Amino acid sequence: MLSILIYLMLRFNRREIRGGNGMLEIGSSDSDDKYLDQLDTDPYAIFDALRPKGAVHWIAPLKLWYVINHEQVSAILHDTADFVSGTSGSPVYDTFGTQMLSVDGQEQIRYRSAFRAAFAKRHVREKLTDEIHASVDTLISSFEQDGSTDLRRSFASRLPIQTILHVFGLSQELEKQFRSWYDSFEAALGNFERKPDIRIRAKNDVEDFHTFMQNEILRVRGTQNAGLLASVVNDDSKSTLTDEEIRKNTLIILFGGISTVEALILNTMYAVLSFAGIRSAVIDDFDRLPSIIEESVRWLSPVQSATRHAARDIEIAGTKIKKGDTVNCMLGAANRDPKVFFDPADFKLDRPNIKQHIGFATGPHVCLGNHLARLQGEIAIKRLLKRLPDVRLTDPEKITIKGYEFRQPNRLDLSWRC
Repeated sequence: MLSILIYLMLRFNRREIRGGNGMLEIGSSDSDDKYLDQLDTDPYAIFDALRPKGAVHWIAPLKLWYVINHEQVSAILHDTADFVSGTSGSPVYDTFGTQMLSVDGQEQIRYRSAFRAAFAKRHVREKLTDEIHASVDTLISSFEQDGSTDLRRSFASRLPIQTILHVFGLSQELEKQFRSWYDSFEAALGNFERKPDIRIRAKNDVEDFHTFMQNEILRVRGTQNAGLLASVVNDDSKSTLTDEEIRKNTLIILFGGISTVEALILNTMYAVLSFAGIRSAVIDDFDRLPSIIEESVRWLSPVQSATRHAARDIEIAGTKIKKGDTVNCMLGAANRDPKVFFDPADFKLDRPNIKQHIGFATGPHVCLGNHLARLQGEIAIKRLLKRLPDVRLTDPEKITIKGYEFRQPNRLDLSWRC
């Protein structure tokens, strides 16, 4: 998303990124397009150029800070007293309003606690494994005899929607409607131009979602319906949420549960099929798949950044940050910090400290559905490789991985013998 910001706000201006130890010249207006394309296609090269100049860098025209080192990114994400997560002007708040991603402290804890148990590792693996297996196999059967597919369109974009509908106890017939809402919300989160049509569509879709969800809340209230929605609605504990709080937090969970999983599956499958050693290692021992997925999340972080705002004047790694300043914690950059990860640009099978990656963020706002995302990735990759044993990338040289906020291939064309 920041690539869109830079394109819109810097296109006709002189570029410069200022760090604590100096200034990095991005270039004149003649080189803007080249730089912006690099940011979208290879932000890691820009991070590598910034890193020797310090951990914190100021983008002057945007009035925005980059934090790119693992140590500082982790510290900020754990420090909810000095760095807050939401402001009224952010696209997330503008689109979704007050929910667990835009608040901190006790309010955030109360919101998350209502949903946390359903996304705990043990619960996810005990209660959802069979359902995910069934969805994965059904999706593969829909294209197995074709001999080729765009994995994003036919599989990766569909599985997380089907899974999250099951988690909440909603009808699978809603898949297309939820995908339409997701596309609308994604456009709104990248609408830094504040284009009225995009914003109005998203606002209307949010209202439609709330109307739909309120009807679902009324349907399950006082019943024994299965699913997370019924569980939250009928919770009579002290942390009971209002209907509005349920709707808003359900919306953000549904949205987050789609984007991260889609990217995780595509990025991992791309890595597995791109490097012969990885593919053979997985096929020889599928028990290695979880660690390979972790390395995939580190290597190509599905979500590249986490935004915070300074609650007071503060200093980070020798750089003074003013109260109210926006601080972008670059997860993608932190996951390739050479002080933490040896040869960070390489995909390694047995990286000894892989658990130090922060691809799902860290601290109080760590991804609520990270265990569910991992499980879907493990089952999806395993079944794809087992059922399509000679699967390959159709045109590897044509695959384009882009995205500054959500990073993944726009499409992943695969082929195999029927």
